[in-house]
Amino acid sequence: MGTMTTLAATAGAAKAFPGTFSIGTQQQKAIRVGLIGANGMGWSNLNSMLKVPGVQCTALCDVDANVLNKRAGELKTRNITPKLYAKHEELLADPNVDAVIIGTPDHWHCLIMVDACVAGKDVYVEKPLGNSIAECNAMVAAAAKYNRMVQVGQWQRSQQHFRDAMDFVHSGKLGKIRLVKAWAYQGWMKSIPVKPDGPAPEGVDYTRWLGPARERPFNPNRFHFEFRWFWDYAGGLMTDWGVHMLDFALIGMKATTPKSIMATGGKFAYPNDAAETPDTLTTVYEFDDFTVQWEHANGIDGGPYGRNHGVAFIGNFGTLVVDRGGWEVIPEGERMEAVPLQKSKDNGLDMHTANFIEVVRSRRLEALNAPVTAGAHIAIFSQMGNIAYRTGEKIYWNAQKGQFSSDAANKLLAADYHNGYRIPKV
Repeated sequence: MGTMTTLAATAGAAKAFPGTFSIGTQQQKAIRVGLIGANGMGWSNLNSMLKVPGVQCTALCDVDANVLNKRAGELKTRNITPKLYAKHEELLADPNVDAVIIGTPDHWHCLIMVDACVAGKDVYVEKPLGNSIAECNAMVAAAAKYNRMVQVGQWQRSQQHFRDAMDFVHSGKLGKIRLVKAWAYQGWMKSIPVKPDGPAPEGVDYTRWLGPARERPFNPNRFHFEFRWFWDYAGGLMTDWGVHMLDFALIGMKATTPKSIMATGGKFAYPNDAAETPDTLTTVYEFDDFTVQWEHANGIDGGPYGRNHGVAFIGNFGTLVVDRGGWEVIPEGERMEAVPLQKSKDNGLDMHTANFIEVVRSRRLEALNAPVTAGAHIAIFSQMGNIAYRTGEKIYWNAQKGQFSSDAANKLLAADYHNGYRIPKV
């Protein structure tokens, strides 16, 4: 590739040994799953996956022994007794693991996913796929080289109402679409008060947690959930929510690579708190005959169209607005009929994990709802917005060279790796 990637049940007690299960008269191989990073969405993903018949949890891994032991205890109450690991390499060497869930902070996604592919494991990796453009490219290459089924945790792609909304956008009934807005206004995200550095909590392998990130003293603001707001580990709301919302902006417009990107914003809500990433941001992506606009704001719920998140396709005849709750069409005067709110009727996460397990069994890569190529494409697209913000420049992408027109922007193509780690060469 070298350039921007293109888009292309019933719960049961799991047994910690290989076997088969039956649906009617059909026998299928059990899928043994290991979880790496068990504190947040990784844990949610595992519990969702365990609803799929025949899925067994055989291994858990976390650098925080407190989290590891807590999750092991919770599973034990359900008669599930996985092996416990402190290092992902040890889990990946376990022959009783067929597939892994990666729920670590973003800066570890690439290294673990590539290691998993090399080890012959299929992968369900949380979004955003990678923490830099170079990482995303390496992850796509690894999945292809080792013929692994890799699903990215963009579970909205498995929800029927999002698919219905995209079908309506593609129908042409909205008329010419000139502007697409995507946004995340997150009122629950309050200021992160400055806290002093100190020792890591007992049971935490902090050196391991840092991994390829720069060495620095432990600070509770950078640990567990709050890692999202620091450039060493993630990309703020731009990559946390942007990959969800902007994904559908591109699907709806059948778009791939923007001509230019510009962004402005800053720490306007909480200028003196501990976070590094902007709490307020507007990003504009230029295409030939339309623009895509991203907005986010911490501490505010009053987003466009009365929604704290969503995507709006603004056409000459009407506007389609979609979020996790459903979709509707707001007519432009009398140019078209309104479509009342079409509410979501399914569980996107459960459908997404079931889709992954189905493909692990069938080996039909084309049946994945969020394959690694799609995850890479939207992660890179969102990272472009952050790069425009961090450079303060209007930047232009050269798809043939896989580079920007700006030297400052090109310096941000790859995350800085430290402590002896290197971005994988695949």
